Amino acid sequence: MSPSFGKTSSEDAAAESGDTAAKSGASLVRLLPRLYRGGQAYLGVEGTLSGLSGVQAGSAAPGLPYSVAGLLAHVNWWNAWMLAVIETGAPVPYPPHASDTWPTVQASDWERLKAEFYELLSRSDTHAARPDLHHPVNHEETIGGLLADFALHTAHHFGQIIVVRRLIGAWPPPGGGDTW
Repeated sequence: MSPSFGKTSSEDAAAESGDTAAKSGASLVRLLPRLYRGGQAYLGVEGTLSGLSGVQAGSAAPGLPYSVAGLLAHVNWWNAWMLAVIETGAPVPYPPHASDTWPTVQASDWERLKAEFYELLSRSDTHAARPDLHHPVNHEETIGGLLADFALHTAHHFGQIIVVRRLIGAWPPPGGGDTW
């Protein structure tokens, strides 16, 4: 078990000081771009979204509640929320219901959703090198913690996007993907 398992964000922030915080920040700066751009064992976000028409992106496989477009709209909702907290430093309330974070989308929204996703991703990159990643914001979360949540939440739903693409017959993308 990790020694930090079960600690709150404020305890983590208090534990990180001096060289430790600088090393953590440097690690985050190197790690975040790789999480989105892909690696040896996984396809990056651009490849995952490539070659998909609006009609395909708006289609849910039988028995699934969400389409690729719906999943991306949800990712965008939370990424925009996290960036609002990071960029303003002001408290931002959580939505009253999880369903509030799942905007209704149509096939015609696909290009806009992708553009919004890439814009949010670009904004997140600028924050990874901040010297105040351990700084608490919004409900005792830290800037670095929110950036990690941004990456993990995105990765979680991009795995779902790949499954939906497979189920609607739109996998692999034109650039290829793991299919063995």
